[in-house]
Amino acid sequence: MSNPWLKKNPFMSMWLSGANSVANAARGKIAAEAKRQSAAMITKTTSETLGAWPGLFTATKRKRKKTHFPGV
Repeated sequence: MSNPWLKKNPFMSMWLSGANSVANAARGKIAAEAKRQSAAMITKTTSETLGAWPGLFTATKRKRKKTHFPGV
């Protein structure tokens, strides 16, 4: 006599498949948000750190070349 607990259950299989899909979608969204937050934190920290030394990292303006064709 076979064990009824070991039989395949199609409804359980469908339910688990749906649950895995939802869990993977949530995991992806959480990972993307964590990546966005860490990138924002690194950007903010870098700008604050470089802002501590005024004049060390100043942006220089490039001189524009004069063109022979005005209005172009």
